[in-house]
Amino acid sequence: MTIRIILTTLLVSFICSAQNLEIPRDTAFISTHSVKIKNQQINYTAETGFQPVWNKDGIMTASLYYTYYKRTNDGKGTDRPLVFSFNGGPGSASVWMHIAYTGPKVLNIDDEGYPVQPYGVKDNPNSILDIADIVYVNPVNTGYSRKIPNDEGKMPEDKEFFGINADIRYLASWMNTFVTRHNRWESPKYIIGESYGGTRVMGLSHELQNSQWMYLNGVIMVSPADYKVLRVGGPVSSALNLPYYTAAAWYHNMLPSPLQSKDLLEILPEAEDFAINQLIPAISKGGFISDTERNQIAEKMSYYSGLSTDVILKQNLDVPNRFFWKELLRDKTGQTIGRLDSRYLGIDKVETGGSTDYNPEIASWLHSFTPAINYYIQNDLGLRTDVKYNVFGNVGNWDRTNDNVRENMRLAMAQNPYLKVLIQSGYYDGATTYFNAKYTMWQVDPSGKMKDRFTFKGYRSGHMMYLRNEDLIKANDDLRAFIKASASEGKAAKY
Repeated sequence: MTIRIILTTLLVSFICSAQNLEIPRDTAFISTHSVKIKNQQINYTAETGFQPVWNKDGIMTASLYYTYYKRTNDGKGTDRPLVFSFNGGPGSASVWMHIAYTGPKVLNIDDEGYPVQPYGVKDNPNSILDIADIVYVNPVNTGYSRKIPNDEGKMPEDKEFFGINADIRYLASWMNTFVTRHNRWESPKYIIGESYGGTRVMGLSHELQNSQWMYLNGVIMVSPADYKVLRVGGPVSSALNLPYYTAAAWYHNMLPSPLQSKDLLEILPEAEDFAINQLIPAISKGGFISDTERNQIAEKMSYYSGLSTDVILKQNLDVPNRFFWKELLRDKTGQTIGRLDSRYLGIDKVETGGSTDYNPEIASWLHSFTPAINYYIQNDLGLRTDVKYNVFGNVGNWDRTNDNVRENMRLAMAQNPYLKVLIQSGYYDGATTYFNAKYTMWQVDPSGKMKDRFTFKGYRSGHMMYLRNEDLIKANDDLRAFIKASASEGKAAKY
């Protein structure tokens, strides 16, 4: 039986007039549930609702929609680890990992992640709720989270929320309020972020520690976006894509037989070595590279990417991802491959051109996620509102200046001997590639003194590796192992 409790009473959106459609500002609903995880019965409460964002003057500027899952039958209480979960975008709701990865419910999809009707959710026997409580947080303009007008009806400025550093500051403050309200200061704490959420949690590790005095045991980055490399162009940014090309070409049987006949994990180290030791130096030489070296590099790129030498030479050895998605199967099936997961196939209007018409994986995923999250919130969690659930929300002109999150995470780790980092990436992710994630991991601590506190895990799927059932199991088990390995177990935090 499910029991629902209204904790507070500002039910603005549920009694709104035709002229005013607003969100609740400080409201929560609690329901009780159970699920079997790893053959163990897990009883838990699900708290879903809205918690305010306060500015430095103590004025409410926004209300964030969240869902908090807390196990109730292991006797640990506040000693249990607490995981704050963020998705990315920026402008993406905390929906993807919520109902497809770590939460107690997962999408009704097939074993490879493709949509199945009727849409909906089912129990997740792999959720990490058996060992940790989880909070799914929706930043401003995602999910049901919105800005709040002041007493004069004026909305706060976008710059308070929509930028790397603004986002980190207000979310850290919100998390402090949440931990205090729910009496979780004694809990070991973790933050997990997917895609842009990787940038977010790198920055939060330092902001929480140095502005909120909240120390973490772990930072988890799922398919992380690092804007020190991503979309900046240049030899390093370009060459880091090559191992992903190898993976995608292998999946679609486009590599030469000496590579295609081997397992994926046998050939990726070769492509990585070529990218770092040969391709970066070659692209760095630009137009002054010798014809002999240019041709040699193009032939090797063709060998590791499935593209023709001629096409690579016409791209001056600098092959953009968007061109690869269009080109790989152009002369084989005429189909395109997915950006976030290159296992997915698309059909463009014409086969010519240098970029795809659409991203087939996003089209597929929205089939499953949008109806499922709306149904789940209303029918299982008990929250009903006419406010639109933003799977993707408008976050204005996002400010990416003063991006110091990499260095800030290094400093947070140096200050906190407990803090460890896990990176999870899919080999077929063409947006935030797995090798880009490895490169980020290598660059965080140039001294190498903390490299034993980093763990990288790769999966035979894409950006949302957990949509493939085999990787859903493996990735959750990797999270369990990481949480257990980063537990203090009574050891003092010292070097």
